[in-house]
Amino acid sequence: MGRVVLVTGVARDLGRRFARQLAAAPDVDRVIGVDVQPPRGDLGAVSFVRADIRNPVIAKVIMREHVDTVVHMSVLPSSGSGSSSAAKELNVIGTMQLLAACQQSPDLEHFVLKSSTSVYGSSNRDPAMFTEDMAAKRVGGFGFVKDINEVESYVRGFARRRPDVRTTTLRTANALGPGLNTPTAAYFKLPVIPTVLGFDPRMQFLNDTDLIDVLEHATLTDIGGTFNVAGDGVMMLSQAIRRLGRPALPLPGFAVGPLGSAMRQARVADFSREQVAFLAYGRGVDTTRMREVLGFKPSRTTEQAFGEFAASIEPGVVSERRVRAAENALVGALGGNRDTTTSGELHG
Repeated sequence: MGRVVLVTGVARDLGRRFARQLAAAPDVDRVIGVDVQPPRGDLGAVSFVRADIRNPVIAKVIMREHVDTVVHMSVLPSSGSGSSSAAKELNVIGTMQLLAACQQSPDLEHFVLKSSTSVYGSSNRDPAMFTEDMAAKRVGGFGFVKDINEVESYVRGFARRRPDVRTTTLRTANALGPGLNTPTAAYFKLPVIPTVLGFDPRMQFLNDTDLIDVLEHATLTDIGGTFNVAGDGVMMLSQAIRRLGRPALPLPGFAVGPLGSAMRQARVADFSREQVAFLAYGRGVDTTRMREVLGFKPSRTTEQAFGEFAASIEPGVVSERRVRAAENALVGALGGNRDTTTSGELHG
């Protein structure tokens, strides 16, 4: 008998693609995909169950299907179109309820959490590279950084209560791919890219197919622990923007916060407070354990992952009219004078 795997978050493209790829693995007998909404694309051999992990009914699904492996992919940053309170409820309360369900299951053998390098935050006190035994130097009382730290704390607590269950936490860098709709992708797709004046942060990226591959590898490998996952090397934000061939708009630090709020309200891009800090200080993680302990090496470096993403969105030279319209919209947003005509240019 192969593994019976439950995957949360299959309504999103990444979760759907992972579940479908996992279902084709020879060591897997069945994959059950769970989400509150059905996926838009084809799930192939994956069995879909419409369920909310915040509801105790998830325990019945795990018990009924005799699930031995759970891959939790529902921990997400809030988007510009959603409230942070709703995201927190899904991230934190959803994880607590899912772990409570796993706690009751006698069949469970392995729990995999797709976490994020956002767990380390971004600040001027950060080390050059975070290793897995380090914590955020400055964890604010808000946003996704706080959520993901709470989620990981609950998973560690679960591991102590169920030492018979192998737990694996993957702290993944920002994933980029042609089909991924993430805050990072939305930021780099802007016709004019806002930056924090005087800062040029280091960034690491992970190709979306490598992200799916490392999730499959971690799911099917009998290795537990916490692992940073990113493509080799780093890129400076200025290098990434030059690669895109788009103009940057440096803004003083005090202006980026109001700009982020205006852009979230306009649903142009998601500029949460922690993302503004990331645009100033960046982040670097050490991936030695990923290679030497987990036994995984991404097929693309950070630069290659970004290059493929850039090639997939590059429309050629951005017109001067569109650049001016975007700049006017961004600057106007700070003064509250943004008009609907210029705002529309940002959606194009």
